[in-house]
Amino acid sequence: MSRLMRRLAAISIVAVLAAVAAGCGGGSDGGGSTSTAAKNTCAKDQLNLVTPGKLTIATGNPSYPPWYEGGESLGSPFKVDDPANGQGYESAVAYAIANKLGFSEDQVEWLPVAFNLTFKPGPKNFDFAMQQISYNKQRAQAVDFSDSYYDVNQALVALEDKPIANATSIADLKSAKLGAVVGTTSYQYIIDNIEPEDQPLVFDTLDANVAALKNGQIDGLVTDFPTAYYIANVQLSNAKLVGRFPTAGSQEYFGLTFEKGNSLAGCVNKAIATLKANGTLDELEQKWITSKAHAPLIKK
Repeated sequence: MSRLMRRLAAISIVAVLAAVAAGCGGGSDGGGSTSTAAKNTCAKDQLNLVTPGKLTIATGNPSYPPWYEGGESLGSPFKVDDPANGQGYESAVAYAIANKLGFSEDQVEWLPVAFNLTFKPGPKNFDFAMQQISYNKQRAQAVDFSDSYYDVNQALVALEDKPIANATSIADLKSAKLGAVVGTTSYQYIIDNIEPEDQPLVFDTLDANVAALKNGQIDGLVTDFPTAYYIANVQLSNAKLVGRFPTAGSQEYFGLTFEKGNSLAGCVNKAIATLKANGTLDELEQKWITSKAHAPLIKK
């Protein structure tokens, strides 16, 4: 065999071997095993879960409208409303996300968890928490956040007979005694943007904050808009939703929280993106929040 023929034969063998390797998925740009694994990282059986085959979601107890509705359920540890009934904005969104991840309703488990534990560093006994948790950089150092499932404004609730019930601007609130739940962005909004003359009071729970409003310990409480609506229109008979505060800085939003480094967050973000794109989040917001609550914007 001539040198030329030997060279052509060698080239042919190399070409055949390359084709076989490509067919077996050896390349990084095709549909081989590496690509297939990447595509399946959000498959239900590949998700990083506390309990395989179950999606464990944490939220506060009691759970309130408009985030959770439908009342209590026999045998449920949750007070006021049972998140497992699918009613209320957060409950409905949670089940929509679960559906996109491949879970049926009976494969979703709800766990009562205190608010401050939803963004505490360290191991978690839940897959994600959903409790009106506003994203901020400090919290994001301890846990991973999902993308926004609800963009939020802060709002003010006061008793009807208090002078600040007629406030129309932040300037009207300078001399007021305000309250908020400890560790929340509501408290931070008071400090950074309202800047009242008196230091605001902080409370461990929303119930304690509402009680302080009722007994006159504070003039008004600051919380997120939907929760303020519930307090003023459902929980208290003599309260008023004074108004919504303007956004200060970047848009505040609620996100789900995950144990730091949990790959589940990326899969949930894909589900949220789909629910935004197909209009589901808008429909649920209209059903559970927008259609029920209206309030003027408090001027800067």
